[in-house]
Amino acid sequence: MREAPLIPFVTGLLDMGAHVRAFDPVGMEAAKRELPEITYCTDAYDCAEGADAVVIVTEWVQFRALDLSRLKLAMKQPIVVDLRNIYRPEEMAAAGFVYEGVGRGAV
Repeated sequence: MREAPLIPFVTGLLDMGAHVRAFDPVGMEAAKRELPEITYCTDAYDCAEGADAVVIVTEWVQFRALDLSRLKLAMKQPIVVDLRNIYRPEEMAAAGFVYEGVGRGAV
C-alpha cells in the first residue's frame, strides 16, 4: 500500500514537537489507522480551537464555506495555510488572517 502524501507532512510536524489536530469528513477512519498519535476532531471549528495555525489540505465543501469570523475566534493565531487555494487571499486578509496559499505567497 502506498503512503498518503500527508503522512510524511504530519509526522514531520510531530517530530518537531507540534500538536496536530485533524478533521476530515470522509477520511478520518483511514487516517486514524495511519496516524493514531494525533487528535481527531468533530468539525473544522473544533479542530481550530486554540490553534497557532490551520492547514487546509482537502477541498471538501465543509472547508469552502467556513465562517471565517468563527474560525478566527477559535484560533490562538489567525494563520491559515491553504494547500488547495480554496480561499481568495484578499478575502482572508480582509477577515484578519495571515494567509498562505500554495504558489501565491503570503498575505
